[in-house]
Amino acid sequence: MSNEFSTSTDVFVIGGGPAGLAAAIAARMQGFRVIVADGAKPPIDKACGEALMPDAVEALEKLGVCVPLTEGFSVCGTRFYNSRLSAQAAFPAGFRGISVRRTVLHRLLIDRAVELKVEFLWQQPVTGISQNSVRVGDHVIRAIWVVGADGANSRVRHWANLNCARARRPRYSFRRHYRVQPWTDRMEIHWGKTSQAYVTGVNDQEVCVAVASHDPKLRLDKSLQHFPELNSRLCGAEPVSIERGAVSASRRLKRVCRRNIALVGDASGTVDAITGEGLGLAFNQALILAECMKAGTLANYESAHRRMAFRPLLMARMMLALDGRVWLQRRTLHVFKRRPQIFERLLAFHVGALSPAEFAFEGLTLGWGLLTA
Repeated sequence: MSNEFSTSTDVFVIGGGPAGLAAAIAARMQGFRVIVADGAKPPIDKACGEALMPDAVEALEKLGVCVPLTEGFSVCGTRFYNSRLSAQAAFPAGFRGISVRRTVLHRLLIDRAVELKVEFLWQQPVTGISQNSVRVGDHVIRAIWVVGADGANSRVRHWANLNCARARRPRYSFRRHYRVQPWTDRMEIHWGKTSQAYVTGVNDQEVCVAVASHDPKLRLDKSLQHFPELNSRLCGAEPVSIERGAVSASRRLKRVCRRNIALVGDASGTVDAITGEGLGLAFNQALILAECMKAGTLANYESAHRRMAFRPLLMARMMLALDGRVWLQRRTLHVFKRRPQIFERLLAFHVGALSPAEFAFEGLTLGWGLLTA
């Protein structure tokens, strides 16, 4: 980071996590001068499941970022477990996911931003904004566009008076990595009575394990005791990262932009981590936002943002309907086991390969299956 501050820029991005870096990259690809500021220094880690759904992989490729398989792990579908049953489904043909350590993803995004000559102000917290400038310590930097990518507790959202939101009951997630060879190329969701566990390989020798529940005191080690099969697989495996925690919830804002200020990523609303869609949303929001800035107006960003969030929010609501309902988990897995095409079609909707109308039909089919299971 240079000790000298630029006095002006086209786009000032507040927040240097994946959402902010994606916004910076997308803006540079549209020809804007870009500054990114963050109070932290890279690499920035965060508790998350680390699996990128196919739409996230596609958006990353549009940003010019490719995750080499030597630094990640290919994911080709999903598997559900409860104490007695399991069912799995593959992504539709042509769709692929990848799981990668958050710190590795952050480095790849920084490398791409540096390649595009984005200017960085690391360890420089932003202390305020106005319509045409950003304050960083004692420095004031003029900006045509200001992008808030500073997370779920966004200060930019507060400063821009965009704070009004509808939030669902939060859940508390804890994540750790273990040195053990991945045993599947699926993202696994283990359903318990009061919590869920999420597992995915992140390279050939490590898996990421996360647990989520409504109990802020239910830490990872204690929660794993509720998932005997998973616990047995991890028995003796060496933890290779510290346990990190985060709050997960679906939150939808009434507005995500005002004048020349726009929000991306978790600052602009969140979906529960159970969907695995948080980063995919952020990357696609960044691409759309850059196009809107190029057009000189944010008018279309609001509606595009709402459309993009519809499917993940719906899937989060459906999947969380199973939370704490063991009888419904078992009936659902019975249906998926007996009629795997239903699971595959629901997963196809999840990754955007099925239209809402087609999904509505599959929902009716699933409902009938639950009644007759």
